[in-house]
This record gives sequence, structure tokens and C-alpha cells, in this order.
Amino acid sequence: MRHKIKLISILALSVVMGWFSGLIAGQLSIPETVHTYKAESDLISFNLPFRKPKPVASQETPITVVPLGMTIGVRINTEGVMVLGTGSFLGDDGRSHTPSDGLLRGGDLIIRANDKPIECKETLSQLVADSTCDVVLLLRRDGNEFEVTLTPALAATDGVRRIGIWVRDSTKGIGTLTYYVPGTGAFGALGHGIMDVDTKKLISVKDGVVMHSTVTAIVKGQRGKPGELEGTVDTGNSLGSVLINSPSGIYGVLEQSFIATLPTEAMPIATRNQIKEGPATILTNVVGNEVRAFEISIEGVNRSAIDETKGMIIRITDPDLLAATNGIVQGMSGSPIIQDGRIVGAITHVFVQDPAKGYGIFIETMLEQGGGAAFDL
Repeated sequence: MRHKIKLISILALSVVMGWFSGLIAGQLSIPETVHTYKAESDLISFNLPFRKPKPVASQETPITVVPLGMTIGVRINTEGVMVLGTGSFLGDDGRSHTPSDGLLRGGDLIIRANDKPIECKETLSQLVADSTCDVVLLLRRDGNEFEVTLTPALAATDGVRRIGIWVRDSTKGIGTLTYYVPGTGAFGALGHGIMDVDTKKLISVKDGVVMHSTVTAIVKGQRGKPGELEGTVDTGNSLGSVLINSPSGIYGVLEQSFIATLPTEAMPIATRNQIKEGPATILTNVVGNEVRAFEISIEGVNRSAIDETKGMIIRITDPDLLAATNGIVQGMSGSPIIQDGRIVGAITHVFVQDPAKGYGIFIETMLEQGGGAAFDL
């Protein structure tokens, strides 16, 4: 089954249009830079524990990966459901009720309710509706777990017991595969984490898949209005498993049947100290399923960037890509950057006020956080 969707970015502060589960719909604003991912359904986040990796530069044998640049669909399911916020509702007694106010807050992850594991929003909603007394929730907040007790109230609209919260439990969208590792099938994509559009927190992965996608149209970027790719995602065709959603990207393992269809020529990585200002290329998939190389310029290299997704400033210079997109559009996040025969990183953001310009992440940063399945980092 193929679904028509817009390939909006998976970028951390992205212009992401989320389908949202719960009682009230939310709004989002466009930041100064925008990631490239489209979230279609409910989102959840909580902090992931990451071991501190050794620098990639310490490897004695040069690390090689196969650069890709093709768009993919992504679906992630999370443990529990995430609270987006609390709200009030009119009870059957004619009064306004706020059972969760002061007890729950945006970003809380509901793990259990009345000792029952909560795997999706429907499970939580049904448990609350069927309750006859207080509901005890096990929450995870800022890495800590604790319980809160809520008293549901009957809603005037339908007579169903509610606790007045907005929640999400999963996300679907589009990103770009950056690389895979020969021999292991480990992959990295997006160059930034998938963030919840409302809480701006990293989504935690219980399980997830990457899927085939096809670009069918392009909305060109304009000053103040990021462009986007439009296309389809084959939700019935899994290409691999998503295991990690980190600040530097999503990571997992590709299916061997999919790897058999991919390029096999591995390329050495460049450390941040080997990257220089000047000409480079990106690999990206902006028409159909064709991945092409396009010219760019690396205008700045910040080797000590605080935001790891903004290690490089890049500008699209290729006349063909500029003619097609006006620069970087939503859907290109994760497109690998190549310089002097080495993969140096991936696109992460577009500048809202200058669509030809954006940020990139160092490839060694992606490998440090996501490469543990492939390398002894």
C-alpha cells in the first residue's frame, strides 16, 4: 500500500506537520533553520543513554562506508506514550476539569497505568475510560521514574472518563539515507535526531523501520519559506530496522535483500580536521529514485561547534539543483557530502532566509554516536 505524503524534513527544530493523537491539536512555528523530515503520526521522546565513544580519528585502519543519498520512509514506535501537554474539558457536571494539571507536563513519558504496560495511546485511552476510581501512572521524566495519581472525570461531550492530556505514541515520515557499512549493513541517516514537534525533545525508539520512498514533485524553497519534496512511501515494504534515534541521526541495520540493490563502492571518511573550505559535492535524490551528485561549496568549518548538527556551513552551487529546488529543501536532510574522494558529512538544515545555504554534520560525529553496531568506537 502506497501513501502520498510530503517529504518534510526530519530536522530537530523542523517544520514538521504531525498527526497528533489526543484531545487537542497543536501548532508549530518555523525556526531560523529547518530540518528535513515529515512526521505524520504521533511522536514521543525521552532521553536515550549513549556510551561515550572514542573519536573516529583514533582508528588505525581508515574507516570506509558506502555513501547513499536516497530518500526513505521512516516509522518509529516508542515505549509508552508521550505527554504533549495538559488541558481542560467540560465535565458532565457542567464544570471545567483539569485532572492532570500540575501533575503531568510536556515531555513526560507514560510507561504504565495501574500497573499495566502502556504501548500505545489507544491502550491508555481505554484504560482511563474503563476506570472506576483513580488512575496511577508510572512516568519517566528527565531520566527519572515516579508515580502520580490522577482522578479522571466524565466528559460532557461523550460521557467518557478523561484525564485531560494530549499524547503521541509514534511517528512516520521521510528522510535520506546517508551511508551503510559493508559487511554489517549498519546505516546512518538524516544527520540529526527526530524531535517531537511540540516538546522539542528527542524521540525514543522501541522499534522502527525504514521503507521505500519515491520523489514525485518538488516545491521550490523561497526566502522565508522552506521548500519540500513530495512523494510516496511504501509502508508495506521494510528495508531495515531503526535501532537508535540520537542527536546526530537515526541508525539501524538494513535488510540484506535491500543491500543487494545498493551501490557497493565504499569510500573513506574524512575527520573534521581533514575537511576544508572549498568545492565539494552532495549525493541526493530529488527526482524519482535517481541519486545524483551535485556541486556545493563548503563555506565554513566549525570543528568545535556546540551544536553537532552544525559543523559545516554549505552552499548549493550546482545550477541544475538550483533550478530544480532553489537550494536545500525539506527532504534532503542526510544527503552525504563528499570532498576529495572522502565522505565528510551530511546536510542537516536549510537557512530559512537563504534556501541555497544550510548546515552539515561531520561524518565522524554520526559514526561516533551511531556507529557502535559497525565499529569499535
